[in-house]
Amino acid sequence: MVITDLGLIEFDTAYALQERLVAGIATGTEPESLLLLEHPAVYTMGSGGSESNILDTSLEVLRINRGGDVTWHGPGQLVGYPLIDLDRRGRDLHRYLRFLEELLVRITADFGVAARRVPGRTGVWTTGGKIASIGVGVRRWVTMHGFALNVAPDLTAFDLINPCGIAACPVTSLSRECGTEVHLAAVRKVISDRFAPLLTEWMPEGRTARSSARV
Repeated sequence: MVITDLGLIEFDTAYALQERLVAGIATGTEPESLLLLEHPAVYTMGSGGSESNILDTSLEVLRINRGGDVTWHGPGQLVGYPLIDLDRRGRDLHRYLRFLEELLVRITADFGVAARRVPGRTGVWTTGGKIASIGVGVRRWVTMHGFALNVAPDLTAFDLINPCGIAACPVTSLSRECGTEVHLAAVRKVISDRFAPLLTEWMPEGRTARSSARV
């Protein structure tokens, strides 16, 4: 597992890097990877997202090949793009999504914030609102895109959309929940330490397939 900190990087540049690595992982020429980064402010929407969830019609929104609806990325939000070979980890996309949620629940707990799943919805919530969103794509059973954890962003950016397609969805951050600024470097360190061991726990290599969904 290679974990790379890309810092602040344009969405298109990170997307091109994901595509290259996904192709290599699928053919066995690249190792599984986790890209950690921030994006300059950008709105993106999954392939099945609804335009009705864009509340300001003047917004430029990129439609991309992931699940989920519209969301915002920007400075102060830590984005993780895990590029994982599900072909050798059971081909269980639903379990992979639950793994990402479990990772984020544990990360927020490390900073003293209690977070939880909401049945029927993908992502992670606190009592103050949604703190992390998840949207993934899969090519040849290799994952791309991933999660976005609000650490210390300008949350007003979410006022112009229905985040993840949920009307009147409150959005929060680690810094808001902690009552003090949380630094991205600290969160990156915790995620880097936790990611590979938790992935092995939840989705070990050679695990028997549970899902036969076509990807």
